Amino acid sequence: MSRAELRPLTEDDLDAVLGIEEVVYPFPWSYGNFRDSIRSGYHCLAFVEAELPTAAMYGYAIYMDGVEEAHLLNIAIRPEFQRQGLGRRLLGRVIERAAAGGARRLLLEVRPSNSGALNLYRKEGFIELGIRRQYYPAGAVREDAIVMEKAW
Repeated sequence: MSRAELRPLTEDDLDAVLGIEEVVYPFPWSYGNFRDSIRSGYHCLAFVEAELPTAAMYGYAIYMDGVEEAHLLNIAIRPEFQRQGLGRRLLGRVIERAAAGGARRLLLEVRPSNSGALNLYRKEGFIELGIRRQYYPAGAVREDAIVMEKAW
């Protein structure tokens, strides 16, 4: 894990990505969501182990550019590698890349029930901007999203 690095996510990676997505999220993105993100030119990043010949994937992140801002659309770390600092490292790399691309802030939405992600974002300096009502699917009902921002 010491040599985890980012590389562009490709359509060839989507089976591995879906394998992570489906165990991390109760309502995962589809193959088409990921494919469309790649084809739309969003920043689709694979977080992989550079020293392994198979380039084992720890996780991924997808964000898009806006006017002087970036919007984090999806980020995940494989469950067996969570709580080891990899999520923080991946988020930090996204922030670095977004800043280098001219963004002055990173926006995201997070489920109120996702306490691990909320804690990470707060520790990394994100503040709550508001609530998007009934944003996420949650079975027969929908769950709100907390909108967060980190500015620099």
